[in-house]
Amino acid sequence: MFRVAAAAVGETRVRLDGPEGHHAAVVRRLRTGEPICITDGAGARGVGVVDLVDRGGLEIAVSQWTQDTPERPRLVAVQALAKGGRDEAAVESMTEVGVDEIVVWSAARSIAKPTERTLPKWQTVADAASRQARRTWWPTVVGPLGLSDVVSKVGAADVALLLHESADTSLWGIDLAGSSELLVVIGPEGGITDEEARAMTDAGAHAVRLGSTVLRSSTAGVAALAAICSRTRWA
Repeated sequence: MFRVAAAAVGETRVRLDGPEGHHAAVVRRLRTGEPICITDGAGARGVGVVDLVDRGGLEIAVSQWTQDTPERPRLVAVQALAKGGRDEAAVESMTEVGVDEIVVWSAARSIAKPTERTLPKWQTVADAASRQARRTWWPTVVGPLGLSDVVSKVGAADVALLLHESADTSLWGIDLAGSSELLVVIGPEGGITDEEARAMTDAGAHAVRLGSTVLRSSTAGVAALAAICSRTRWA
């Protein structure tokens, strides 16, 4: 799956250049006559064949365009910054599972700190994972946000889940039926502070645990989203 500009949707001949064209022509080494699937990242799906390959990319003869409806519930992950690239690993895995929005959270106990490269780097990881997973709806990455902005997002969600190792309630004990947007908060390596937990639960978040073991920041989010999808999207 390769992403094209929104203006290309509906066209019978589409040029794929830039990073996407380079990946298709140089990395994937697609050749004339090979089938290809493209998207605008907002649900449009085009199928066709490679009609021309050059050093700058390739051109596609599109035979059909369709529009995929977004999956429900909409999934939002608030991912705390983590060291050693664990947060980027989380972005990749959550994208493959189907997350729709990823929020960069600079938590109190995050060892890693946000830089001007954080947002574009996470978005690049999400884009690559969307391509690999053949998604037509690609997630957006926003932030970095502080606690007050995260609390606002918690309050706006239909259901907000705060992953916490000490929670008494299992994720399976939360009613998810009829929710149009679900938000999951994943803390950093050092855990969520009492102040952060109190602010989010006061805003309506449910503190939940996933099981008897303590998961890393890089795996907790994808485990939670997979559990949610098993009860909603995949049911």
